[in-house]
Amino acid sequence: MDFYTRTGDDGTTGLLGEGRVPKTHPRIEALGALDESTATLGLARAQARDPRSSGILLEAQRDLYKLMAEVAATAETAEQFHFIDAARVNWIESQIENLSATMTMPREFILPGDSLAGAALSMARAVIRRAERRVVELLDAKEISNPELVRYLNRLSSLCFILELVENAAAGKDTTLAKDS
Repeated sequence: MDFYTRTGDDGTTGLLGEGRVPKTHPRIEALGALDESTATLGLARAQARDPRSSGILLEAQRDLYKLMAEVAATAETAEQFHFIDAARVNWIESQIENLSATMTMPREFILPGDSLAGAALSMARAVIRRAERRVVELLDAKEISNPELVRYLNRLSSLCFILELVENAAAGKDTTLAKDS
């Protein structure tokens, strides 16, 4: 079995449907940012200490793969790859609410790095925000039509923030910004 196809050697890549686009196409930029988002969530999951984090992050990673399929689908195949909807956004919101009930929100910005998992979640949050911007571009250009994708990514970045607090607490670290003396 080959681990490469050579079909992208001409600088194009296939979508889920007919046709190929340049690897510099905005849709491929969005897919790349979504792929990075999934990878950074995996890095956080591999380091998570709080027992709640791993399951939540795994489910979010699975959602992102489905979201990526929808972004990669052509107009002719989009409906068969439609998965992210208001129910998935509600799932993230319920995770945020449940976790928020157990945490005290910091009164100031926090600096990433209080724990390995927390730092990975901070990185994931930043990458997800970039992916969100790329998906908004596609929605504005009418390349995709599901606004729930943007809502999902927006909530996912918020979920990463609260999970960063959870993971910092699990590591016994204070999550507030140190004051200058």
